[in-house]
Amino acid sequence: MSQTLCFLPGLLCDARVFSEQLRHFDGSSAIDGFGARTSLVDMARHILDSGPQRMALLGHSMGARVALEVYRLAPERVDRLALVSTGVHPLQPGEADKRHALQAIGEEQGVEALVDHWLPPMLSAAHPDYPAIIAPLRAMCIESGVAVYAAQITALIDRPEVETLLPTITCPVLVAVGSEDVWSPPAQHAAIAQAIQHATLTVVPGAGHMLPVEQPDALNAAIAVWLAQPTRH
Repeated sequence: MSQTLCFLPGLLCDARVFSEQLRHFDGSSAIDGFGARTSLVDMARHILDSGPQRMALLGHSMGARVALEVYRLAPERVDRLALVSTGVHPLQPGEADKRHALQAIGEEQGVEALVDHWLPPMLSAAHPDYPAIIAPLRAMCIESGVAVYAAQITALIDRPEVETLLPTITCPVLVAVGSEDVWSPPAQHAAIAQAIQHATLTVVPGAGHMLPVEQPDALNAAIAVWLAQPTRH
């Protein structure tokens, strides 16, 4: 049975964050619609209910955590896994307070204020196309709204433990991150790759947390290598 390349977006994002990947890889698709779901496991069940029977699954940021839950629930349906600009650590001290503070900004000042606080640090400010990149991302995130942000941070705050899951993953894994990602830095991804059998680490120069839109060609090249690796199921 053939596999389908499926992309899972992160917090406040949808399929538009993968526009360059969807254009490059024929037959690929993005599964979003996480919406007001307040559990990463429920999001993973949504992927299993709506996705193809066999998947090459790439998750970005929160989407990578969802991808790991898909693998936990149904490893036989995941032929390969890519974890991009993400983390596997449990809830950190002060993390919930910071996320709730942003939610409060959104509720008190509007979603535009929330996005304008949250989004700019996600990109490398040194990128020559920064203004052109951030404008459509800002519009996408604003369209998602405060209620979606609140639901998705509930899912992230209540996230399941995954560090013990990593050594059990047997399919080919791509771990990718931008060199300028201050939200989930390269060292964090090196540790993830080290914990997973058959994982390959790719650090892309000049990109921040929004790697799929900041350096799409470099990410697409890493994806192509990952897709060419033999499966081990």
